[in-house]
Amino acid sequence: MSTVDQLGLKGAALPLQSPIQRFFGSTPVSVAIYLIIIGVICWGSYTGAQNMGYNWQWYRVPQYLYSFTDDGFQLGELLIGLGATLQLSLTAFALATALGLLVALLRLSGLVIGSAVAVAFLEFIRNIPLLVLIYLFYYVLGPIFKFDRYTASILTLAVFHSALISEILRAGISAVAQGQWEAAKSIGMSTGQTYRYIILPQSVRFMLPPMTGEVVHLVKSSAIVSVIAVAELTTFGRNIISDTYMSFEIWFTVAIVYMVVTLILSVGVSYLERRYAVDQ
Repeated sequence: MSTVDQLGLKGAALPLQSPIQRFFGSTPVSVAIYLIIIGVICWGSYTGAQNMGYNWQWYRVPQYLYSFTDDGFQLGELLIGLGATLQLSLTAFALATALGLLVALLRLSGLVIGSAVAVAFLEFIRNIPLLVLIYLFYYVLGPIFKFDRYTASILTLAVFHSALISEILRAGISAVAQGQWEAAKSIGMSTGQTYRYIILPQSVRFMLPPMTGEVVHLVKSSAIVSVIAVAELTTFGRNIISDTYMSFEIWFTVAIVYMVVTLILSVGVSYLERRYAVDQ
């Protein structure tokens, strides 16, 4: 008799999946279902456009992605807009990380005023829609502090995502064992030195996967700045549509560009999650 049987720890056998569950859970069937759904969406869009008498002009789309001239390869308007989107997103993410770290440290400081300010900031930002926030920064605070469209859009994205990032940072810092704090204090380190040399380096592996996921979220939400006509991918798409009336082709192309970027970032997120996985 095994040790597990002797100790009475042997539980009931796991239930086997039914043939139907195994069939629909298989990879080929899952891929087939996904392709069928995508096909139905595309067919529905095409049929609806045909019923509207829409004139498809897909052959004109490549010129808005790239072109070859006497000067060589040239980026089209959509890829230029994509570059602007990535630049905007990375700038906002850097600012959001700095602000999020400040809010997280205030909340963990143990100071009554610091914790109250951090909690008030988080509750205020998390309960305001992103669209309302960008109007607040551009139409209300913009005239007061002389913000232009680009500055207002960066501040909006940074402030909104800093609330989410601060919770990621706080959770990562809290995940470091309490003994690390005690060890740092025992050798005479100050609080600032403890954060810099002991806590933050160890918390990186806890924070990195969700932080990279937040980058994906920020890139997608950056499209909201098109409502104040900031030059980025969605704005370029709207301008092209106003000139060509190719609504279906351009919006499908913009959606595909966003999807490709987020899929690439998602692959990176998956790699980091495996690379920095924490054994519980």
